[in-house]
Amino acid sequence: MPESKARNKGGYEAPRAKAAAQKPNGRFFAPTMVTFLLIGLAWIVTYYLTQGKYPVPNIDDWNLVIGIGIALIGFGMLTRWR
Repeated sequence: MPESKARNKGGYEAPRAKAAAQKPNGRFFAPTMVTFLLIGLAWIVTYYLTQGKYPVPNIDDWNLVIGIGIALIGFGMLTRWR
């Protein structure tokens, strides 16, 4: 009967993290991220409090899309924050 190849019985080595090689974000990144999140929130709150008349009149529910889009930019930045 043929013998199987011997296994390497060395310990497990975890892959090295690539994050250590990446540069941290600039000083502007966190304030910009928070600003986008707050502007998106303010846009949506303004839309609901004014019953759809503001922030941009005559586009109705598209104000929600704009507010959520601005907030999504902030959330996207959150995923890149180091």
